[in-house]
Amino acid sequence: MIQKLCAWLLHLAGWTLAIEQPQIRHYVLIGFPHTSNWDFILAMLAKGALRFKFHWVAKHTLFKGPMGVVMRAMGGIPVDRRKSSGFTEQLCERFAQEEELVVVITPEGTRSRTPHWKSGFYHLARQAKVPVALGYADFKHKRLGIGPLIELTGDITADMDRIRAFYADKTALYPELAGPIRLRVEYEPKADAGAPEPTSSS
Repeated sequence: MIQKLCAWLLHLAGWTLAIEQPQIRHYVLIGFPHTSNWDFILAMLAKGALRFKFHWVAKHTLFKGPMGVVMRAMGGIPVDRRKSSGFTEQLCERFAQEEELVVVITPEGTRSRTPHWKSGFYHLARQAKVPVALGYADFKHKRLGIGPLIELTGDITADMDRIRAFYADKTALYPELAGPIRLRVEYEPKADAGAPEPTSSS
């Protein structure tokens, strides 16, 4: 019933699912662009329509009280963005322990325009030794999809160039809020000397 309802709502809103789930058990799934609350709603509808099992991260303040139970039941994992250490390590352990795990991360970290992506997704994929899948919500064509899997090489510029090329024709609901696709270290090399920036869906 839930699967049919989610599929019907997407169809009613004019959205097309172009999602072929990667046939692997572990990966990080990028959610981009992220400029409105509709992005999350569409992702949850796609999850229900496809019975797609994935987890997502969001700021810890959203998990307070009874709503926290609901958020976790929907696959949410809380992250305290005030802490820059520990979260990546915890997720790496989950990747190692769980038979199947897909973690969705919105690298912008906020719905507002930012000068760069947060590097948490990159460090997580590298440390957990899992690939990155490129998920998107293209509001211009009303299409939800997952692009190619990318094995990150550690060459940040080369890896990000591949990601930039894929998302070049994907349009956000509010394009003016979609910042440049780059990591801070690409234009401030010393910025990545410490721990990775935590990333969340907010």
